[in-house]
Amino acid sequence: MKAAFFETTGTPDVIRVGELPTPQPQAREVRVRVLAAAINPIDTYIRSGAAPMPLPRLAITGTDFAGIVDAVGPDATRFRVGDRVWGSNQGWLGRQGTCAEFVTTDEQWVYPIPEGVCEIDAAAAALVGITAHLGLFHRAQLQPGEWVFVNGGTGGVGSMVVQMAKIAGAKVITTVGNEEKAQRARQLGADHVLNYKTEDIVVRVREMTANAGVSVWYETQPPNDFDKTIELMAPRGRIVVMAGRAARPVLPNGPFYVKGLSLLGFAMFNMTAAEQAVCAADINRWMQAGQLRPLVGAKFPLSQTAAAHQLQEDNTLRKAGTLTGKIVIVPNDGAP
Repeated sequence: MKAAFFETTGTPDVIRVGELPTPQPQAREVRVRVLAAAINPIDTYIRSGAAPMPLPRLAITGTDFAGIVDAVGPDATRFRVGDRVWGSNQGWLGRQGTCAEFVTTDEQWVYPIPEGVCEIDAAAAALVGITAHLGLFHRAQLQPGEWVFVNGGTGGVGSMVVQMAKIAGAKVITTVGNEEKAQRARQLGADHVLNYKTEDIVVRVREMTANAGVSVWYETQPPNDFDKTIELMAPRGRIVVMAGRAARPVLPNGPFYVKGLSLLGFAMFNMTAAEQAVCAADINRWMQAGQLRPLVGAKFPLSQTAAAHQLQEDNTLRKAGTLTGKIVIVPNDGAP
């Protein structure tokens, strides 16, 4: 099979595209013919060595996938050949990735694609959707009517947070960097959209919440100013952090404990299959109902996986502003 892989960590140009043996499903595994995969920031961190993890000698990149089951292991019971499925949690902790014509994975990480949902949307929603859901509901226990603030409302995770919070009956404030992204965030359902380059975030959030503050602050960026965040929190508010491995922000202890706040962190790859399955069930239900849809900002053929990594890295690390939404890889170099 064709696959995009690397033998040593480094810059995007360490990725090669070539032939590797087609994997055979073992035990409770299923093999999926991949029709769409997706690139996430974590994929670039693993490839660069910034997020050290056990890797196969020739490590296929990619975390998310969507496609069709074409073989099952002897102990697999949940899926049959021909089923359309999606999943995530590949390409790390020793597992092979998804930027390939086939991927094998334990069936616990696989979910059915609902009728009416295309493979590209299923792959693009995978990691970012599960991450957004875990932060909002498993960690922050979001309630209807609460105010949610999310940085970057048109990013991969941020766009999912905006939509899911609205589905749950919350009120959403988000930030963007230009008017085009502001229009997109409003289309996603955000109640208030702020341009972080031109507006005073503290003043505007106070106005929008009538000085009541934010109940859930979902931080998709490396946190660097907890003073501002805590100042804008409502009593008993929850701050969710899930990015910024090297960030070392100062925590203003006094106002933090006086307000009774909580700081909640998580990494998706540490969450159990059962916890993530809860997220997947809601994602499927919402996508089928047309309430949730990922933003797809770029599509690449498998042969250009290195270029896809470069685009992701430029926007994640260097804030190039040239990407809105997710990057999708199409292994057969055409539309599924």
